[in-house]
Amino acid sequence: MREEIVEAAKLIASTRPWIALTGAGISADSGIPTFRGPNGLWRRYRPEDLATPEAFQRDPHLVWEWYRWRMEIVFRAKPNPAHTALKRLEDLGVLVCVITQNVDGLHQLAGTRCVIELHGSIRRVRCTSCSYRAEVSEPPTEIPPRCPECGSLLRPDVVWFGEPIPSEALSRALELCERAAGIIVVGTSGVVMPAGMLPHIVKSRGGYVVEINIEPSAITSIADVFVRGRASEVLPQIVALVEEMLRRAYS
Repeated sequence: MREEIVEAAKLIASTRPWIALTGAGISADSGIPTFRGPNGLWRRYRPEDLATPEAFQRDPHLVWEWYRWRMEIVFRAKPNPAHTALKRLEDLGVLVCVITQNVDGLHQLAGTRCVIELHGSIRRVRCTSCSYRAEVSEPPTEIPPRCPECGSLLRPDVVWFGEPIPSEALSRALELCERAAGIIVVGTSGVVMPAGMLPHIVKSRGGYVVEINIEPSAITSIADVFVRGRASEVLPQIVALVEEMLRRAYS
């Protein structure tokens, strides 16, 4: 077994509590393309030109066409072994929470109990005028959809470019970083703020940083262990070793 996988497992098994920060890379093997992945019509558009309040105000039909396409992909997706590995770490009492930049809801589908969604969820919609908010299990049949209570436009309950992270989610994430013994960073570039600062907070408080990614990122320079590889392949190996180490320690 690769040395860095063993080193990561030793760190994770030796102390607690741990938290995780996940990005698009953890869901890639569930068939969800990264945010900027080209596909058909969307080759002509920059996501930054669609995922903004201004774009929605300008052309809500176009924005909803894009989100309906994304919803179709997300609603077909299933958690992969990386999601279930983090669930197993939670069951072992090592991982206390997953902080995710993803909007796909796959951590919850895998059974993880504590999930903080920094960027919202594509599985919810909310009204642009009133307090209406609802879970959805399929893309809207008519676009743009309208609020059943007031008739105003509905929008995906996600954080768009130029919008703040929900204050409660950010506060909970920062509190966890202050208390964590370590953070497992999976499949994120580390350049989108404020998520990208969370590993630095853990590190500044004396915590460990274990990174899993297919290539170096903005986090790699502060990582105690960097494991290169696909999350769905690497993370289950690490967690299996952690479980074995804990079993030996308590036997």
